[in-house]
Amino acid sequence: MLKPKLPKRKKLNWGIAGLGNFAEHTFLPTLNLVTRAKLVSVYSRDINRAKNFLQNSPAQKCFDNYQDFLNSGIEAVYISSSNADHYEQVIAAAKAGKHILCEKPLSVTSEQAREMVEVCRANKVHLTVDYVYRYHPFVQKVKEMTEKQLLGKFLYINANFNAHLVPGNNFRYSKEKAGGGAIRDLGTHLIDLFRYLGGEISEISGYTDNLVYKTEVEDFALATMKFRNGAYGNFTVSYNSKKAFNEVQILFHNGSVKLENMIGKRFESAKLRILIDGERPKVFRKRANRLYRLIREVNNDFLNNRQPAITGEDGLINMELMEKLENKWTK
Repeated sequence: MLKPKLPKRKKLNWGIAGLGNFAEHTFLPTLNLVTRAKLVSVYSRDINRAKNFLQNSPAQKCFDNYQDFLNSGIEAVYISSSNADHYEQVIAAAKAGKHILCEKPLSVTSEQAREMVEVCRANKVHLTVDYVYRYHPFVQKVKEMTEKQLLGKFLYINANFNAHLVPGNNFRYSKEKAGGGAIRDLGTHLIDLFRYLGGEISEISGYTDNLVYKTEVEDFALATMKFRNGAYGNFTVSYNSKKAFNEVQILFHNGSVKLENMIGKRFESAKLRILIDGERPKVFRKRANRLYRLIREVNNDFLNNRQPAITGEDGLINMELMEKLENKWTK
């Protein structure tokens, strides 16, 4: 007896807006791994850039007109343009009925971010932000341990995310395009990670400086914060360190955990160290494609008209905290 044919699995039609190096060399190859995702169209203000991108992608259409791009048969859009372009592109996509995965940070001001969230809600589309560290299995394991208080009360979290980025044509060194420097590019990841693991942040302060590169945005920042639950945290971020031990440490009443070789690393094996009072130290290693895990989950959520775990409100709160930090910086 012949088996009945199963219906073909539906794929979500994606578009990419903003065709920089990350979109081309990281996001696109990762999207191609998701079986229920299909890239249909790409957009750039530079049509030649869009045409060149098209040659190395499965997409069939390219545009330098954003509205034409939104009307090209896509159901979801990944916005990978410079930070200053997120505001207009997210709002236009929401009004066109497209679900949105936006690069971090959500925008350049909290006022813009708030409007973006409201417009998405009014148009009944889902908005999420590319905070990939939440999707690493070790981070999710630490989250579970924290919620179950397996190491006792959460007391303190510390993290470092230091990189080397030479000034040049990169939009990250443009105050107008990026909104700020290392804090907007790297610190936004750590703020989200801290909120995910430690809960809401009630106070934040810190310092910023140009320790090496004297540009219009900071190349170094240090932040100190207090959580609503009484715990504390601090982090450093920078564009000026050629070699750095980037890691996350969390102190609990009955032990501590450390995440190594994860921050700023995409393809290497991460290490989770766990110390618990009265037990032998534990060490785990795992290689995980956190961006793939994010895209796969977001793609499935969009297909089923569900809000992904990271919300537009998360992006808004992140913006508000960065602004509070910037307003309290002392040089």
